[in-house]
Amino acid sequence: MKSEKNSPGARLLLAFLFSLFTFPFLTGCAEPPPYKQQAYVFGTLVEISIQGETEEKARRVAAQVLKDFDQLHHMLHAWEPGALERMNAILAQAPARASISPGIAPIIEDATRYSVQSEGLFNPAIGNLVRLWGFHSDTFAPRLPEKAEIERLVAADPRMTDVVMEGLQFYGTNPAVRIDLGGYAKGYALDLAATYLRSQEVKNALVNIGGNILALGRHGDRPWRVGIQHPRKAGAIASLELADGEAIGTSGDYQRYFELDGRRYCHLIDPRTGWPAQGVQAVTVLARGEKAGTLSDVASKPPFIAGASGWRRMADRMGIREALFIDAEGRISVTAPLAGRLEWEPEVPAATVVP
Repeated sequence: MKSEKNSPGARLLLAFLFSLFTFPFLTGCAEPPPYKQQAYVFGTLVEISIQGETEEKARRVAAQVLKDFDQLHHMLHAWEPGALERMNAILAQAPARASISPGIAPIIEDATRYSVQSEGLFNPAIGNLVRLWGFHSDTFAPRLPEKAEIERLVAADPRMTDVVMEGLQFYGTNPAVRIDLGGYAKGYALDLAATYLRSQEVKNALVNIGGNILALGRHGDRPWRVGIQHPRKAGAIASLELADGEAIGTSGDYQRYFELDGRRYCHLIDPRTGWPAQGVQAVTVLARGEKAGTLSDVASKPPFIAGASGWRRMADRMGIREALFIDAEGRISVTAPLAGRLEWEPEVPAATVVP
């Protein structure tokens, strides 16, 4: 029997209450409130906030951003008809060749680069493991896969480098590869939105895709302020201001998970073992630069999977200086560059500051 938390209605409510690990703090400001538009895309709640534009312009550009998100969602969905699903069908027949969609080629190349950089801890090629655990669906039952099947998929060792692109064609060298860009697409969409908004001369906006947030400009006379979701209860553990072009993202064991025999199994699967990563509640990272959105999505995964003993080194490998790590017991560690920017909520345990 399926858990009540996994019913469609319950999951939509949870997406709103908990998947948005960050949320804007906009109260107490004399500036007019921003224009906001929402939609349900990428399996989560998306919100666009635009400050300082006419309502007509803000409505138009926000609607276009959401339209672009919907198109990207269908193109990159690993389990529904679209460009990525067609690509996966060809990869399963390795070494069969086919033409690659021009729009998806740079995405695959970029995801492969991040995968290599993370020493394989960010590994979109393990879509078959995601499906085995049931996390490919919006609803999933609390059940454990067969151990032998997990071991078989791990032994097959699917990697992004098993996908070869030659000109306008691609082929696979490992039929076990199935690409799932669930840990990449939201961040890529943030960068897509930022590029479009700037092209429309929108200087001040906040784009929130299920808790992955990118800021443009300011909220009136001050920076945009967002809160970092507490991984075990509603509300924030801390808040901070985002500068122009900065993005923040998290990986948490509270977003997509089930519980069985008193143990929590989250959607963040360790490619080395084939099992959901354990020992971590959440990892938050702050990114900046040309691909700040993409990095904010991707770079939280490797430290989460690396766990308490390896999260700091993996953050460094991903080029992240500002990161926050919460272990299974709720103990908080935060890098010194981020610690100085956080405003902690009352009753939050003191954090350990690391270099």
